[in-house]
Amino acid sequence: MHSHDHDDIFDRGLQFDLSTLLRRRHLLGLLAGAGVAALAGCGDDTTTTTTAAAEPSTAGTSAAATSTSTSASGSCEEIPEETAGPYPGDGSNGANILTESGVVRGDIRKSIGSASGVADGVPLTITLTIQDTSASCAALAGAAVYLWHCDRDGNYSMYSESIADENYLRGVQETDASGKVTFTSIFPACYSGRWPHIHFEVYPSVAKAADSGNKIATSQLALPADACDTVYATDGYSRSVSNLKQVSLDSDNVFGDDDGARQVGAVAGSVASGLTVTLTVPV
Repeated sequence: MHSHDHDDIFDRGLQFDLSTLLRRRHLLGLLAGAGVAALAGCGDDTTTTTTAAAEPSTAGTSAAATSTSTSASGSCEEIPEETAGPYPGDGSNGANILTESGVVRGDIRKSIGSASGVADGVPLTITLTIQDTSASCAALAGAAVYLWHCDRDGNYSMYSESIADENYLRGVQETDASGKVTFTSIFPACYSGRWPHIHFEVYPSVAKAADSGNKIATSQLALPADACDTVYATDGYSRSVSNLKQVSLDSDNVFGDDDGARQVGAVAGSVASGLTVTLTVPV
């Protein structure tokens, strides 16, 4: 591919992305099959099998998505339904990134299309596990998650005046066989009046994610206080320090109205090497 060969693909929308994704998966499947055959011919007699521990409960339903594994025993209760806020970028309040080619992606730090901005901040890998409450919290494969959040200054792309022409920190991923999606992003700020959070919507499939009317769940992930304290002590997050002191999870106008503890992600890693946050999402 030449340096400008990609310029003509950005206006084709989510359907173009979906067809491209399916073609690539078909090719990868063929290559994987060839690899397995080759290994069978030259491998030794020793086989190692790794079984991942079951994720704790729950996830959403959809005709297009399929449940492929069962959850650990225990409660199977839907995650609280929350507001998408005033900056969803899904067409329900003005701008709509869900029809843009390139929105299906794992790394959401860069803008897509004609925009070229990059969001700076402490690296954060976000993993959500979507589970189906109508199937005893089995993993929900084949669903789609649209995720977005503010930058380290507390601004939202596509809406805030300073970055209205950017669309970074927004993206869509399809859940795998374990119901997981993973996004590479940055740690969001704490802006005045809200506890630090990440928005997401769950859709029946990637194909249906172009229309916000198809979503089956809308919620938010809360970031734990100790991780916020650590990140906000670094360069670039100075505004968040004072904002965080003025709010708590219990007083937050979103998490305080529900069982906010169920929406707090588990954070690991370090500022130097990058942080990870995980959350199980029953829908």
